[in-house]
Amino acid sequence: MKKVFLSIIILPILLQSCSGQTNKGDLRNKASQKEIEKNNTLTQSDFNVFPGTNVNDQISQVVRTIFQDSKGNFWFGTQNGAFRLTDKSLTHIDKIIGESGKGVTIKKITESKDGKIWLGHSDGISSIDGNTVTNYYESDGLISNDVWSIAADKNGRIWIGTIAGVCVFNGQGFTEFVLPEGQVDSTLGVSSTKMVHSIFEDSKGTLWFSSNAGLFSYANNSLINVSKKAGIQTNFVNEIFEDKNGELWVSTKNGLYHLINNKGENITKGKIETGKGIGSIAEDKDGNIWFVSNQHHLYSYDGNELIKFQKSEYNKGPGVFQIFKDQDNRLWFVGFGGAFRLENGIFINVTKNGPW
Repeated sequence: MKKVFLSIIILPILLQSCSGQTNKGDLRNKASQKEIEKNNTLTQSDFNVFPGTNVNDQISQVVRTIFQDSKGNFWFGTQNGAFRLTDKSLTHIDKIIGESGKGVTIKKITESKDGKIWLGHSDGISSIDGNTVTNYYESDGLISNDVWSIAADKNGRIWIGTIAGVCVFNGQGFTEFVLPEGQVDSTLGVSSTKMVHSIFEDSKGTLWFSSNAGLFSYANNSLINVSKKAGIQTNFVNEIFEDKNGELWVSTKNGLYHLINNKGENITKGKIETGKGIGSIAEDKDGNIWFVSNQHHLYSYDGNELIKFQKSEYNKGPGVFQIFKDQDNRLWFVGFGGAFRLENGIFINVTKNGPW
């Protein structure tokens, strides 16, 4: 089901019509299609997280993201679409389809203040209101179907980060939000000068954009290049995270930054291998910060010491896309290999049948 909106949104001066879209082919890096396919091709060994693990039991072989809504339901975004867990019953959401008519890979999930669930995926965005699914595409005004992030602000607007920049949806139509253009990340199979990896609204109502042009904040109609002010020494910013004390942490290509008084301290500089950079960030029940480095290594930080999680053949969890703390203060790790929880230092594989 698809809706076409013809209305015009009036937003601050940083917004402009989506009609003058840039050719998406000009935004991607120079990697050939074969190189991209190679970077995204997984083998059976990628899923053998534990000896004897049956990949068919997994929620999906690749779980990109996890989200818990205000009602306590879990949502899993996977390479096979979206799954909802309600009262220990796992259901696939069949009506989420791309503009091409095919299935999609779900990359980010959020909830708006009216209780709708919004999903950004590989061929547009979708909203779920009860049992009603609505899909939105470029033909509806979305700046690009290649969506990498999505967030809902306190005013009910939906912010969508794509390979071609940012769009805002107000319930009536889409309008582009202009960010500075950055650089292509040549180490990734897919990248662009306008890619936005994460959008986040903090507890004070400030919006944060993590992009290939750096980290930007937006409040009171003012867009600020925080990377320059904070001294973040890379254009490639992946994510920003707010801990329970309201302090901000930023994952980047060259390390994990702690923002203190508008200055960034790289707490990993010279201490760990960053390789392709720092990925997802979360906080455990004790206030320790957990993060992924170089796509494979897990670390925790207690404010003084970096501690590497020691994996073993029988306890290594997935190749992590996201770390997530649920409403019961449990840490989830989802990615290549499926969904896992870390309990008492042991990775528990959560399959289609739980344990929930």
